[in-house]
Amino acid sequence: MPRKQLIRSLEHPYHITARCINRDWFRVPINEVWKIFEDYLFFVSHTYGLRIHAFVLMTNHFHMLASTPNGNLDEAMNYLMREVSRHITRKSGRINQTFGGPYHWTLVDHYHYYMHAYKYVYRNPVEAGLAKNVLEYPYSTLAGRLGFQKLIFPVSDDAILENDVEGTLRWLDFNYERDHKEVIQKALHKQVFKLRQDRNTKRPHQLEELLS
Repeated sequence: MPRKQLIRSLEHPYHITARCINRDWFRVPINEVWKIFEDYLFFVSHTYGLRIHAFVLMTNHFHMLASTPNGNLDEAMNYLMREVSRHITRKSGRINQTFGGPYHWTLVDHYHYYMHAYKYVYRNPVEAGLAKNVLEYPYSTLAGRLGFQKLIFPVSDDAILENDVEGTLRWLDFNYERDHKEVIQKALHKQVFKLRQDRNTKRPHQLEELLS
């Protein structure tokens, strides 16, 4: 199956994710994997101009929100994936590659949709049972933004968090209702983030209305 053609945007951010081969774990302690990502994210941010808005490392995958003022997401991510994979593969003693395939991207071209993606990324460790709240998880740019840990790579301004820190943290820690998480997951598997219609009313899903 041919790989989908990249939609290039100089303005809108992307949600980007990639998973280990066969859904396996990295086979390297996660704190070491975090350091590897830190080094290469620092490099791609300066060399390719990648603007990182949020990054969360999980035990066998990562989530990132980033934008590309130079329109070169493919170049930046190809370098990042290749070098991170090479470093982890060598360190873990794997015979095959680290990642199960190319990275997946979704263009997020609306601020309301960005908020859904933003919450999904930062809430991922809580949903996976790795932390009780979003701020507790150490392998995330959230704690670094708030000064609880040092970030090696640059992270872009975060208007959502900066406008209301306590309110944003409460919102991030608030559980999804009913099928909201599933709806967002499906939207993040499309080329362009789009919420499906409600099956019963054939109207845009109520998640659209929540942020409108």
